[in-house]
Amino acid sequence: MQERHILASAAVSMFIAIALGAFGAHGLKQILSVEMLAIWQTAVQYQLVHGLALFALAIVYPRFAQVGANSFKFIAPCFIVGTVLFSGSLYALALSGIKVLGAITPLGGIAFLAGWLLLAKNAFSLTSE
Repeated sequence: MQERHILASAAVSMFIAIALGAFGAHGLKQILSVEMLAIWQTAVQYQLVHGLALFALAIVYPRFAQVGANSFKFIAPCFIVGTVLFSGSLYALALSGIKVLGAITPLGGIAFLAGWLLLAKNAFSLTSE
């Protein structure tokens, strides 16, 4: 992914997370059980964290491009796929109550973990200036 695509993805993800967080706090508070509302809030929290991570990736992108960190290009897709699977499955679970949707959540968690490991790997390829 290019720097501008990562930045745009970060902005869209953060917009959606803020909107869904507000919707959960104001629109769903009287509708969902305490358990389902907590699940919703977990989805929002992870989406916010990884939206900020995407934003940070866009900022450091030029530095990694300079050193030719080839696997750096896979970090943003890992965070995006992680958000869709992890947060998306939790949003769907909270709204529907269909417990089997929770089985998708760990796949998103694995994508998040892969992204963070790739970031660590690529950070070691940087040299001090």
